[in-house]
Amino acid sequence: MTADVANGPVRLPILMYHGLHAGADSRGRFDPVYSVAPDRFARQLDWIQAQGYRCMLLDEAMQQRGNRALVISFDDGDVSNIEIALPLLLERGMKAEFYITTGFIGASGMLSANEVRQLAAAGMGIGSHGCSHAFLEDLDTTALMSELDDSRIRLQALSRRPVDAIALPGGRGGERELHAAQSLGYRHLLGSVPGPNHRARGDRCLQRLAITRNLQMEEFASLVRWQGLSPRLLQARHAALSLPKRVLGNAGYQRLRERLL
Repeated sequence: MTADVANGPVRLPILMYHGLHAGADSRGRFDPVYSVAPDRFARQLDWIQAQGYRCMLLDEAMQQRGNRALVISFDDGDVSNIEIALPLLLERGMKAEFYITTGFIGASGMLSANEVRQLAAAGMGIGSHGCSHAFLEDLDTTALMSELDDSRIRLQALSRRPVDAIALPGGRGGERELHAAQSLGYRHLLGSVPGPNHRARGDRCLQRLAITRNLQMEEFASLVRWQGLSPRLLQARHAALSLPKRVLGNAGYQRLRERLL
């Protein structure tokens, strides 16, 4: 992973989406927290465009100067990525990064192999989200390297281009995962720690802004600009959730979350 972007953007907002679902009966895998309604997503894209932001692929955005570069990213590989997100992005001349869990390809409600090819052919970015969505920090070294390398190899075969970015499943990972990914040729790691990527660097995990279902437009604008109360609330929420994750462990925390939802 190179550090040649130290003089890159002063601030780089990277938005993190999952699925786009009008309701629980929509096609795909609905999540009550992370499934954004399609009409709300469209309004968010229109606001981004009206404010003069340029939606770029990650490599390009990392080389830009100033504060008008923006990256839209999707995790997991929900079928709504191609059925809903792609047309809305293309209508506005925007690009996005799609971080796909290869073990989900072809599963119910998820992208097929051909749909991954279609995203790549449309000029979208294709990155890894692991093979099984296992939390990488919970794996031994052999399983970690397999999750990183097997997913990369399959996605490169589907997209017919290098895959050098990975979004950490669940945002879980540290120095071990960073170094393991670097050794396999990954250049960018993306987590879920909220932040604006002040002077974004390629030698550490990039911050992202989780866009959730009930996020209002004024809150969305505040996050993208990294101004006002919304960024502080997002950071406070992330900090509050880190305690039960540490106490319960990743598996225990996931069971608690599923029970609460």
